[in-house]
Amino acid sequence: MNINCARAIGLLLIGVATLLAAEVLAQQRVVEPIVGQAGKDAVWVPTSSEMVEKMLDMAQVTPQDVVVDLGSGDGRSVIAAAKRGARAIGVEYNDDLVEFARQRARDAGVADRATFVQGDMYQADISQATVLALFLLPENLEKLRDKFMTLPPGTRIVLNTFDIPGWEPDAKDVLVGGECTSWCTTLLHIVPARVAGVWQLPSGELTVTQQFQKLSGTLSSGGTTAPVSNGRLRGDRITFNVAGVEYTGRVTGDRMEGSAGPEGGSRSWSARRRP
Repeated sequence: MNINCARAIGLLLIGVATLLAAEVLAQQRVVEPIVGQAGKDAVWVPTSSEMVEKMLDMAQVTPQDVVVDLGSGDGRSVIAAAKRGARAIGVEYNDDLVEFARQRARDAGVADRATFVQGDMYQADISQATVLALFLLPENLEKLRDKFMTLPPGTRIVLNTFDIPGWEPDAKDVLVGGECTSWCTTLLHIVPARVAGVWQLPSGELTVTQQFQKLSGTLSSGGTTAPVSNGRLRGDRITFNVAGVEYTGRVTGDRMEGSAGPEGGSRSWSARRRP
């Protein structure tokens, strides 16, 4: 083989290698999202970094939490939760956004705690979540509402601006000043225990009607029936008032127990739910 032939082959191999490298880089290219770009269920509008931190503060996120973001976009909420030591998972339908978020997590040094998966948020498994951090439209939240109510009592759902239709938040705050100029309201919902039904107390029968964390009903005892007032749940914690007696306690499945009295705490009480 003469020198000119060898040189031509060498140049050809270099050219092929360059083309292959360019193709690999193109495949690895991460597409940066654009505010307002269309998505499957809503356009992408990011939560400000300041609001992300406010939301995580309101949810009291700790390293013991599993934080899930449905429609996680560029991954900022998931990454911020991972920086607090939590295990965080983002579910995003757009493949480009998933790859972009993964790259951001690697750059932030939290890829071991921040996971991003491509998928439909309505089909996502959220059963392991202790916190949901979301920025979704009311119509999205309404479709997810029944799924939220199946989560364990005490699960925190923290939202940016848009509330879950029909479900009053347990806490609400507005971020004033700073970088947040729009979408600056933080709302917290705490998944309540499910207590609707008839409960048997040693001294009578408690009938409970439930609307999310709000309770009403009656207590029948000794031939008289009195209405339940000021009934409320905060996770598995229950409080209600009957005829001036305040009941406080904890719900564990089909059992409730606690203390009761004019100011609470004067005597113990317990109840079991009837089948």
